Amino acid sequence: MPKLRDLGIKIGHYKPGPLNTITDVVGTRVGHATLHYDEGMVVARTGVTAILPCEDVFSYRPSAAAFVVNGTGELTGIAELNRFGRLSMPILLTDTSNVGRVYDGAITYMIKSYPHVGTMHHVVLPVVGEVDNSALNNSRYRHVMDADVVKAIESAQTGPVLEGAVGAGTGSIAFGFKSGIGTSSRYLPNEEGGFTIGALVLSNHSHRDELLIDGVPVGREIVDLMPQFYTPEGSIIIILATDAPLEHRQLIEMAKRAIVGLARTGSTIRNNSGDFILAFSSTNVISYFSKQSIVLQKTLADRDEILNPIFRATSEVTEEAIINALTCAETTIGRNGNTAHAIPLDQLVEVMRKYNRSGAIKR
Repeated sequence: MPKLRDLGIKIGHYKPGPLNTITDVVGTRVGHATLHYDEGMVVARTGVTAILPCEDVFSYRPSAAAFVVNGTGELTGIAELNRFGRLSMPILLTDTSNVGRVYDGAITYMIKSYPHVGTMHHVVLPVVGEVDNSALNNSRYRHVMDADVVKAIESAQTGPVLEGAVGAGTGSIAFGFKSGIGTSSRYLPNEEGGFTIGALVLSNHSHRDELLIDGVPVGREIVDLMPQFYTPEGSIIIILATDAPLEHRQLIEMAKRAIVGLARTGSTIRNNSGDFILAFSSTNVISYFSKQSIVLQKTLADRDEILNPIFRATSEVTEEAIINALTCAETTIGRNGNTAHAIPLDQLVEVMRKYNRSGAIKR
């Protein structure tokens, strides 16, 4: 399925990286385990998505920070993450009822990969984010197993990223359309640092009439294909990556700017929405096994001309990743025959042409 730019719709100021995905940030890897099957009353529309900032995040720990926008949801492990300002585990995404299963699977993976975890090394606290996909997924059965978590982590790779109804996004709905995983990137020109900023979202939030694309009220223009069943207010998990050497404090400020991109898509951050943001720097890394008592690191200076381009790019990648989650998703039939329709791309293009936005629509 096409991304937003494949439709000729370009938003934002900066150019995307070569793939327009979070993996444009060097070293960042993404993997999925998708559970889409029907076995009698058991209807699975869920999965696991893994994001790794490097090949060995336990040994080489990047600076990281988490920010809670609205806490009607869960992102485990962020108390310790914010305490030390470092990420030591893969980031894992799934649905609400499977948080415990994924948490357990993450520990299984870590014990398998690092046999001394819990003995010679500290125990681990996995980072697991969730959204409520119970409108399509029979969540009571908690479909995810340890093997699915291990598969998502071990299949994580650089390069192109599957988007839409895959992994943790298999059962997601946003703005009344089928949604899921979306990703985008921006490359800053050399005079503004030459850094890359990427975002990956698990989008499962907001109502149809709120949807904006490049300021166009798409949700009020496309009024058909509405869900004919109850959908929870939902949540969004936003993962940000950069190769800029930001420290924990600066990453918190970066994470806050993702709210701007979220708002540009029309989200009003509803009362029962769980909105969490986690940001990491792939190049600001320390060795867990180092014996040195003093560790020297590079950190960006807190100057407007250095940080403002990063903040602007952060809002742009968040906005575009959320829309890519829509355009890349396919119509999905879930439990009880509940059907979440994909956003009709032909109508989307016509609406954008009607408002003469993005000036880049060419068919």
